[in-house]
Amino acid sequence: MENPFLGCHPTDPIPDPFLNQPKLFRFLRPPRKTTITPFLAQKSKQKQPLPTAAASLKLREHGGHLQQAITALEQGSPIRSRVYISLLQSCIDADSIEDGRRLHASLCAVQDCNPFVETKLVSMYAKCGSLEDARRVFAGMRERNLFTWSAMIGGYAREQRWGEVVDLFFGMMHEGVLPDTFLLPRILQACSNTGNLETGRLLHSLAVRIGLLDSSKEAHVSNSVLAMYAKCGELDSALRFFEKMDRRDRVSWNSIISGHCQCGGHEAALRLFARMRAEGIEPGVVTWNILISCYNQSSNPDLAMELMKQMESSGITPDVFTWTSMISGLAQNDRMNEALDLFQEMLLTGVEPNGMTVASAISACASLQALDNGKELHSYAIRIGCSHSILVGNSLIDMYAKCGRLEDAQRIFDEMAEKDVFTWNSMIGGYTRAGYCGKAYDLFSRMESSGVRRNVVTWNAMISGYIQNGDEDQAMELFHMMEIEGIRRNTATWNTLIAGSSQNGDPDQALRIFRQMRAFSVRPNSVTILSILPACTNLLSVLKVKEIHSCILHNDLQRDISIANALIDTYSKSGDIEYARVVFNGLSGRDLISWNSMIAGLVLHGRCHDARDLFNQMKQEGIRPNKAIFASVINACGLDGLVNEGKKVFSNMTEEYQLSPGLEHYTGMVNLLGRSGRLREASDLIDNMPIEPDAALWNALLTAARIYGNIRIANLAATHLFKLEPRNPETLRLLSHAQALYGKSNDASKVPRAKKEGSINESHGCCWMEVKPKVITFSTGSQVTMNSESKLAEINSRIMDTNEVIPDFDGTILEIEEDSEDIVGTHSEKLAVAFGLNIYLTKESIGFLQGQEHMNINKGETYVQL
Repeated sequence: MENPFLGCHPTDPIPDPFLNQPKLFRFLRPPRKTTITPFLAQKSKQKQPLPTAAASLKLREHGGHLQQAITALEQGSPIRSRVYISLLQSCIDADSIEDGRRLHASLCAVQDCNPFVETKLVSMYAKCGSLEDARRVFAGMRERNLFTWSAMIGGYAREQRWGEVVDLFFGMMHEGVLPDTFLLPRILQACSNTGNLETGRLLHSLAVRIGLLDSSKEAHVSNSVLAMYAKCGELDSALRFFEKMDRRDRVSWNSIISGHCQCGGHEAALRLFARMRAEGIEPGVVTWNILISCYNQSSNPDLAMELMKQMESSGITPDVFTWTSMISGLAQNDRMNEALDLFQEMLLTGVEPNGMTVASAISACASLQALDNGKELHSYAIRIGCSHSILVGNSLIDMYAKCGRLEDAQRIFDEMAEKDVFTWNSMIGGYTRAGYCGKAYDLFSRMESSGVRRNVVTWNAMISGYIQNGDEDQAMELFHMMEIEGIRRNTATWNTLIAGSSQNGDPDQALRIFRQMRAFSVRPNSVTILSILPACTNLLSVLKVKEIHSCILHNDLQRDISIANALIDTYSKSGDIEYARVVFNGLSGRDLISWNSMIAGLVLHGRCHDARDLFNQMKQEGIRPNKAIFASVINACGLDGLVNEGKKVFSNMTEEYQLSPGLEHYTGMVNLLGRSGRLREASDLIDNMPIEPDAALWNALLTAARIYGNIRIANLAATHLFKLEPRNPETLRLLSHAQALYGKSNDASKVPRAKKEGSINESHGCCWMEVKPKVITFSTGSQVTMNSESKLAEINSRIMDTNEVIPDFDGTILEIEEDSEDIVGTHSEKLAVAFGLNIYLTKESIGFLQGQEHMNINKGETYVQL
């Protein structure tokens, strides 16, 4: 609506902007000619004698006894309006709507009924909590003055029904009634809480036109206008109004500081806070709480804590809202232990927590799965009488569910007299996390019939539960039902499906859902990207990674350090180390994960010299390496055969950085020593390890012993491997090759015999080929198709068999022939090359491309890229 007050001269009549406008307040009716409500009209026709002096005195005496006075009225005693209004006020004071209804039924006994009586009736019903009765009286009034409108608007404001307050304002203006200095702030508050900036500007203009901002005595009106602009996010308008105010009190400063905090202008808020003190207005507890809450909500609890200390040093004692804000802020920023410590400190200072404080502390226990602390807080909530509130009840359900006490959570759920959507969601989420999707679905079905509408969080909880339990079909069915039920799927819904498909080993599905998400114009967030990138980690096609990288840039997510780190790792593992280096070099700030991802990627690509240089650069920049980085550097030294440097890195890890080596470090050292032929030293290292070796470590020793022909150590390693992984066929293959080449040692009989054929899982080589957007998988022994047989014959005639050359450790070069193809099938590399030739020479292979877009590439497997 265009503001009709702008451009008016102060002497002009107040324009009526509501002429020819549809009625916005649906229960308003034209003023009635009668002075009383319709259902009392018949009684009002009965003529009653004026009360005698004695009767009036008797009623006045009964004024001290409300019930007796009402009984006298019900018996037909007449009454003056002044006494009747006094009795209505007694009902308000006693919060007794039943007595008020009895008085209303005796309205016919009032001899000099006037609009003030009906106004008081409206006020009585509104203040006693029956807006429906107040509305009926209000709609039947012959004359509605400012006091009547104020009573009605006040009732809706107390119930926080702000939208209807705004509607009432338009209805009031339609009847030509203007708000005063007491009513206008309430309507402005309604505009603030509904974000109705247009009506707020109209009220501002109206206040100017009727002179409500002229006097410094009406500062509360100016503060209400300022608060309206600030809460509606109109900081420029708020600042202009603030600077023009004749008198700025503490409320004014609080409003402008709060507005900046609400819009994320934290530094500007601090500058205003300093200016406030410089102008001689000391901030009160509310001002401090605004700033403390602001920094807690912006994930900066450390600065919030510093402000709290400054608050105390300024002589302002933190109240329950200060402590609650700090406890809640620490909990929301995953600092649960500190939140619980602060709660205990709060109790020691003598500040009694409220329901919000207790709920925040219980939520911290839920995240920590600290059942004992949670039970103590439950007892405390019962002691202070807040255990039955929805807020505390929801936190208790969540806490017991996350601690695995679903029976206790269900008991609290059943005992709660009032349940909101968060109550149901907490209970449903508890069952889905525990894997009880059937019970969760029962609650999901009952929820709608209970009168609580399921929201997107409810649906997401169910979808996540089914995904985690491997029931993707049911999850997808619920996903499609959301659209039918009119529930808008948010980013979290798509993230759940993407992450679930990726974790369940279906990267094809994850990528398809990601593309559908973008097709539906749903903007991805950091969780989306971090969920989809693992699905691309082992893909041959780097184009898919670049596709996601483009999406990251398009949505301005590249500044997120976790996303940048994931990109470095994914580019490295998908074969493009140069792009990984570009992302790494473009980082303005690098954390340990950034360095580790880049160093590990360089080692994976065999660029060990670059990895060691980056490790030295990291140390020069003052970054303290962690265990993962040391493992990568030791592997780099092993690949380059730098035994002494590798030993130095291993010793520096323990001596200089006080980091105890793990299995990955010992495995790296065994690889390092084994590649250099120092098998005895590698074996001694294993014997002196303070931790139990695993299969990866024994496999490293077996591989080195096989290469250098030490059959004794090979048998030793194989013995331990058979104990750890009795069904691993690779162990048997390596040992068989070693024994065939070098003969069996004296202790070969100690090696466990291989199990019967068929009892051990066969291991076949795999390779991959990229053809445009498709990644085709070939495994040894696969059936050839179409013209592949002729191409294989050509390859077999022209390509020499693949040989593995063993280092010359005794003056001779030994060769290990691959397994015979007539036993294990055609080698995967030959299948891939034959298929590639078909792609280039014929179009008959196009049908082969129908199916999966890609398969996972495991470490150590080979691929062919066209």
